[in-house]
Amino acid sequence: MSFSPQSRVDLDRFWTTIEVSGRIGPGRPGGLSRLTLTDEDREMRDLFVRWAEDAGLAVTVDRMGSIFARRAGADDTLPPVMIGSHLDTQINGGRFDGIAGVLAGLELVRTLNDAGHVTLRPIVVVNWTNEEGARFSPPMVASGVFAGKYDLDWAHDLISDDGARFGDELRRIGYAGEADLTGPTDAYFELHIEQGPILDAEKRQVGVVTGGYPSYGMRVMFQGQTAHTGPTPMDLRHNALIAGARWLTAVDDIGWEFAVHDGKATGSRLAAWPNKPGILSETAQCVADVRHPDPITARVMAEKMRRAAHAAAAMAGCAMDIEDEWDWGGDIFDPDLIGMIREEAVRQGWNWRDIQSQAGHDAYHMALHCPTAMIFTPCKGGITHNNLESCEPADFLAGLNMLLHAVVRRADR
Repeated sequence: MSFSPQSRVDLDRFWTTIEVSGRIGPGRPGGLSRLTLTDEDREMRDLFVRWAEDAGLAVTVDRMGSIFARRAGADDTLPPVMIGSHLDTQINGGRFDGIAGVLAGLELVRTLNDAGHVTLRPIVVVNWTNEEGARFSPPMVASGVFAGKYDLDWAHDLISDDGARFGDELRRIGYAGEADLTGPTDAYFELHIEQGPILDAEKRQVGVVTGGYPSYGMRVMFQGQTAHTGPTPMDLRHNALIAGARWLTAVDDIGWEFAVHDGKATGSRLAAWPNKPGILSETAQCVADVRHPDPITARVMAEKMRRAAHAAAAMAGCAMDIEDEWDWGGDIFDPDLIGMIREEAVRQGWNWRDIQSQAGHDAYHMALHCPTAMIFTPCKGGITHNNLESCEPADFLAGLNMLLHAVVRRADR
């Protein structure tokens, strides 16, 4: 067998890896709860490393615990083409979000092995640590460090809800690597389920991602004072829980204000202390974000979100501190890579469309580092970050084969 324009991945082999992954870190029925740097995450990492080594890849781990599986090129001194995503999940996650992208990269190199084809440039398959941000906030932190957006020591000092420190957990599970892999990268590709309903509703086989909704997020701490809920007069209360609740509902109102043109705003976290009956809460940590397809409107929404935090604190008689902020999205993907993926969609005869990403992905940070592109595959009803997330093998057929040929074209130039 040799590699040709008609070469195709082994869909059954890819699906077998998906099914095996789906047994590690089970959550609610049909789903996964494989939070980053947990024992379940370690088990999946160990399996991915074994699969990669069995495929002849050289495995290296960087100081953020991201796993890089390298297939040598004919000229191994050239910057590599990278394919990546993540193997961690949300606390009520599905079996495909992120996972399909990493295992797509593995299937791609297995296909090249079968064909005996050595690309000119090396190919590297990467599993990024903590894409979800479900245990350590913010999300996409390891790819952010790789791309220079975040500081390594700051990331190692992140603390989870269970009191664990990021750097300590890396060492505990055996993935505190020493490699510094932030050198030149020729290109980065990421295959991902859409996480939205468009492809499924339109019966499209695949989406060519042209960019991402501009998105802004904040983590805010409201500081109040404990007091008895009975005798404490209303004008003397400093209830951080109420400040947080006011802010999150105000953010939700911002989403509805701009929903007519597909704006979205989300209050996703409210963690108060002591959060008990009979006592006002002293602290409340909240996370919220806004996003909109138009970058100017997204910035307007972000400013409204910021002002709402100050207003909520004032109304509840609390102090407010913005602990962290992040932003991503926009027209960040490489036009040449997008064009190459479109050409493969046409050449291979798939039913495709251009599409924008509405979720966050490691590709957003990688776009700061090198030419980057994404491919979306359909998922049923767009249900995701949920144990009912569902795909069939055929949903990946177009995306996998477009990824295969786009990556080889880039790696052989």
